[in-house]
Amino acid sequence: MIRVLVIDDSLFIRTVVQDMLSDDPDIQIVGVASDGLEALDKIRELKPDLITLDIEMPRLDGLSMLERKKEIDRFPKTLVLSSLTSEGAEMTKRAIALGADDFMLKPRGIKNIREIGGELKHKIKNICTIAYITAKPVLKDSNARNVVLIGSSAGGPPMLDTIVSKLPSDLNAAVIITQHMPKGGFTAALAARLNRISPLQIRETENGDILKNGTVLVSRAGFHTVISSVLDKGGSQSGKIVLTDSPPVHNVKPAVDKTFISAAQVFGNHCVTAILSGMGNDGGEGTEAIKRAGGVTIVCREEDCLVYGMARSALSRNCVDHVLSLQAIPEKIVETIRAMNG
Repeated sequence: MIRVLVIDDSLFIRTVVQDMLSDDPDIQIVGVASDGLEALDKIRELKPDLITLDIEMPRLDGLSMLERKKEIDRFPKTLVLSSLTSEGAEMTKRAIALGADDFMLKPRGIKNIREIGGELKHKIKNICTIAYITAKPVLKDSNARNVVLIGSSAGGPPMLDTIVSKLPSDLNAAVIITQHMPKGGFTAALAARLNRISPLQIRETENGDILKNGTVLVSRAGFHTVISSVLDKGGSQSGKIVLTDSPPVHNVKPAVDKTFISAAQVFGNHCVTAILSGMGNDGGEGTEAIKRAGGVTIVCREEDCLVYGMARSALSRNCVDHVLSLQAIPEKIVETIRAMNG
């Protein structure tokens, strides 16, 4: 049983969050608080396993509260509920830097808050099971000859936790994650928290990044991540990140299709793709392009996904090599990369 304290200055949000979680037998709401000062007292008194935390609150806001977490011997796991604004993105990045374990974006329009119920439960359970990496090995700086491409949207972030935490530090490939998120800094916050739980080095994409073995790049929101060809000093081909501000594809930017299609042109049969949870059709065309280029294509099975639109788009094109459980995907990625290297 996961004991949860709900912290938000809005009575409506506190009530709805309690209601969304109350029907889950694995979650128990042990209390609520309307500001950071009250929350610190409740944490000491109730000793919850996890708190859901609003950032903007009277008396003591969420960031100031996190700055005082050392006052409590066993501070609970922290899930920040963030607003969909550029200011909200900056505060979310700050919250992650201060030790928050994860974040969720509140939907536009307070009346739509119930839309996040399923993902909220999933994240709460996921946060309470993940372990942090305390030290990472120093790897040889080598350009990637293989690339792993992961696409996801709604329901994707907890699945990304599972995958990046199980990929080995000596993976002989670069990894690019394209997760649909609004622009303004949320993908930087995602990269920062993924970096805590993976033996691989993880950060947000920068224009001109050279793809390196054992590194993971998270596509920057507000741009498409396109891969172009680059030659190293020895004349061997690898890939370089180009961030483009071209129009959205499938109403999203970054689009999975843009990354997959460009990777197929550069890496050909040295690509591995995985489509996770997500709504819409993004990823289907890109998966087909990878398959035509001789790469290996994976989608997660439906029972492990919150939404199955993206995976279904790929499956409808008859271009998927493996339909796997979430737990089996990291192993298949590693196995495939090893086979590519002979």
